[in-house]
Amino acid sequence: MNTSKQKIKLYTLSTCSHCMRAKQFFKDNGIETECKDVDLLTGEERKLVMEEVRRLNPDATFPTICIDETVLAGFNEDNVRKALNLP
Repeated sequence: MNTSKQKIKLYTLSTCSHCMRAKQFFKDNGIETECKDVDLLTGEERKLVMEEVRRLNPDATFPTICIDETVLAGFNEDNVRKALNLP
């Protein structure tokens, strides 16, 4: 598995079922991520993170998953596996 070299960031909402499935997928596969629950952020930090999400994913849908330079909007396990080079 080549994921140890990949930089993975998740932008999620704490109450979103798709976001929870995405987090669980990475956890179940032992893949480290940097995860931000955007709805739990406040003030300037929340504003800056939302600007980053909109830059990566103009529709600002959740989860927004960044695997190196690949940006995935929403959680589709097949697409995530492909981006991670997993079977």
